[in-house]
Amino acid sequence: MPTQSHDHVLHWSWLAPLAAVLCMACLWVPGVSASAWYWQVPAALLTGLTVFAAVHHAEIIALRFGEPFGSLVLAIAVTIIEVSLIISFLLAATPGSENVARDTVYSTVMIVLNGVVGLCLVAGGKRHYEQSFRLEGVSSALSILGTLAIFTLIFPNYTLSVAGPFYSTRHLLFIALVVLALYAVFIFVQTVRHRDYFGDTVESALSADEAHPRPSVRLTAISGALLVLSLALVVLLAKGLSLPISKLIGDAGLPTSFLGVIVALIVLLPESVASLRAAMANRLQSSLNLALGSAIATIGLTIPVVAIVSLVLGIRLPLGVDPLSTVLLVTTLFISTLTLGTGRTTVLHGAVHLVIFAVFIFTAAVP
Repeated sequence: MPTQSHDHVLHWSWLAPLAAVLCMACLWVPGVSASAWYWQVPAALLTGLTVFAAVHHAEIIALRFGEPFGSLVLAIAVTIIEVSLIISFLLAATPGSENVARDTVYSTVMIVLNGVVGLCLVAGGKRHYEQSFRLEGVSSALSILGTLAIFTLIFPNYTLSVAGPFYSTRHLLFIALVVLALYAVFIFVQTVRHRDYFGDTVESALSADEAHPRPSVRLTAISGALLVLSLALVVLLAKGLSLPISKLIGDAGLPTSFLGVIVALIVLLPESVASLRAAMANRLQSSLNLALGSAIATIGLTIPVVAIVSLVLGIRLPLGVDPLSTVLLVTTLFISTLTLGTGRTTVLHGAVHLVIFAVFIFTAAVP
């Protein structure tokens, strides 16, 4: 654990939420509407900046408490943002909005396991040639992620109570309970029973102490308050932008399922940057904790919340993915067990994941 302390709040990290507050306040001005382009453009920019600010403040808290609690804080923060975006689109009731939960969860898993992990392995391998991580932690995370992904995205196509890709109400509630329980067990193992499985290796921990001095209590408290504010602002801004984003996708000639890719990219962008920085600093364990933790939290927390919301609102929630997506998902899970199954990685492992990611993006735009 670092012994040094710093106490400086970056200007942009509080200016972005402040600007977002002013943007929301503009809606109270007579004549200003959320459907006006001169509000939507700055709102979209501020949404992205506020997401970055939220993840930045989560990182400050993470540095204060160390691994694996740091990755847990980041994963929960990102999941809150993702859930808020999904619910905003569900409430907007635009064409294809009922599929946004499935498409976002599927896109998140594919982007994390292929795009984020692939980029981190390539960038880290290019700088450090070969990197190591604790196999016990990563293999545990992959086993949880694979189980959650299959029960959530593939299994609905094969139950008999109702025709896929839907779960019956009883199935949906049961699966929501199961994935939440499995996520809780994972958190217990990660933070209590086998916490050492998810800690940095000795050389990575030493480099982390040098590169990231421990934040002070004052800075941690400020970041905690700004994190809550940023998350609330993302929810409010997303509600106003849900209709314009859906219309933009339709005007571009993209399938409605591409909305899930956009939501996942918005949510994962800042955390992906954090994972990439960790990999390039030879802290691959922290990088994989961030990436895999966010994917696990996406299913373990997002699906139960969205399931309850859909039942309350009376919205049928399709979860099963189509055959093409099933092939890509199973391929991704299989390749991940191979590339992350030795405890050491090189550029080659990352290149394989990036190729699958390119196929995913292309087929998402052109099914």
